Amino acid sequence: MARDDLLDTMPTLKRLFWPILKKEYGKFVPMLLIYSLIVFNYSLLKTIKDALVVTAKNSGAATIPFIKLWAILPMALLSTLIFTRLANKYSKEKVFTIMMTGFLTFFFIFAFFLYPNQNTLHPNDLADRLQSYLPKGFTGLIAIFRNWTFTLFYVMSELWGTMIMSVLFWGFANEVTSVKEAGRFYSILSVGANLSTIVAGQAGVFFCSTFLHSYLNVAIDRWSFSLMVSVCIVIVTGILTLLMYRRLNHTLVDPENTDTIAAKKKPKAKKMGLRENFAYLARSKYLICIALLVLSFNGALTLIEIVWKDQAHQLYPYGADYSAYMANVMSFIGILSTILSIFVCGQVVRKFGWTVSAYVTPVILLISASLFFFFYLGKSTPFALSIAGAFGSSPLAIITLLGSVQNVFSRASKFTFFDVTKEMAFIPLSKECKQKGKSAIDGVGSRLGKSGASLIHQSLLLFFGTVTISAPYVGCIIILIFLGWLVAVRALGKLYSTASKGSINIPQKIHKKD
Repeated sequence: MARDDLLDTMPTLKRLFWPILKKEYGKFVPMLLIYSLIVFNYSLLKTIKDALVVTAKNSGAATIPFIKLWAILPMALLSTLIFTRLANKYSKEKVFTIMMTGFLTFFFIFAFFLYPNQNTLHPNDLADRLQSYLPKGFTGLIAIFRNWTFTLFYVMSELWGTMIMSVLFWGFANEVTSVKEAGRFYSILSVGANLSTIVAGQAGVFFCSTFLHSYLNVAIDRWSFSLMVSVCIVIVTGILTLLMYRRLNHTLVDPENTDTIAAKKKPKAKKMGLRENFAYLARSKYLICIALLVLSFNGALTLIEIVWKDQAHQLYPYGADYSAYMANVMSFIGILSTILSIFVCGQVVRKFGWTVSAYVTPVILLISASLFFFFYLGKSTPFALSIAGAFGSSPLAIITLLGSVQNVFSRASKFTFFDVTKEMAFIPLSKECKQKGKSAIDGVGSRLGKSGASLIHQSLLLFFGTVTISAPYVGCIIILIFLGWLVAVRALGKLYSTASKGSINIPQKIHKKD
């Protein structure tokens, strides 16, 4: 019986919420567990890295754009280059093992050497002298140097989401998943990821709690304790992920073939370097459109988040409190993402198709960002003061809340509609084009979006001095980004529809110019 016929025989509820055939369990369930653990670590690391940098000595949210441009972008280029070299030389399993081991080794060194010795390792005296010579707008740039171990942790945490989650896991998933399976598999994978986000958020809140710190009666302060525990858990779950991936890679059997993934013999792909990878983007309108989606999302969200985190830092100036707040935000992201994944995303993708589903994320970001900036820019007006008074709160608390709501809806749509449609867009491509194009887009494209937004923030900070004064200009730039995003979705929707039917000519190899 054909696979589609088997799906038709499923009960209605099972077909809607768990459209997985029994013979697919051997492939899908391990993928679900691996992805869930990777996202759990990503979520836990996200709450730690933000609190670590934003609440550090002489730092703040203004430090983030400097880190994204001067630290993360070069490291993203380097990590993409390393991945490309490894992928050209070793099997997919060895590449995954090498890169995962590298990340876990760093987190171990940070937890047990770098962080405990931060007072010795950080050049505070030199940083203070630099601060006395340079304008206020350079505070964020000096903070990168002052708290260099925190900067390195922030970078590695960001690259976990890029290299481990986006490039390695989704590269593997796209290789073993067909277009038809993706419509059923990917929405459920997002559910597992969202549940992991909820658990990670509540774990972060628990580790930062006064109760746990007092109950265990540890010698170190509450923030240091929560950080150390969180990093240790990241290491343990990372090891479990590595073991499960290796087992899956050795035992998984393609439902359409009797050969294992590891044993399939395929033509050897042409080995290419980083420059050749980006040539795919330059020669393919299809890949350029995908890259524009990634650039637009990361650029817009980065611009909004820096303003929001600046307000959150003013409301929660201490590391443990800031981390606990962000962990709660992470949990709400997971809850909303789960609801969207179970009841909305899969059904919208199957009923309305790729293009409509891809429009959801930019529309949500545009509406929520408009509400946030409307109240932020008018926080001193009688209207804003009356709203805050009606809720028995302050304008700062209301602005932080609106920023949190904006972030929850934006991230939830990213983990559902954006990720699902983006990964589906890669599936019609050849294996080589898929691997090289995805590496360039996810490995560096997302970083370029964040770094470009960070460059904008840096320029405004150096000119105006503070996040608050530069915020109106940020809002105007965000509108332009959304317009370009919507145009890219429309163009890619047409190309994807044609590519799924196998009638589009997408460049598969790079040819030298005559």
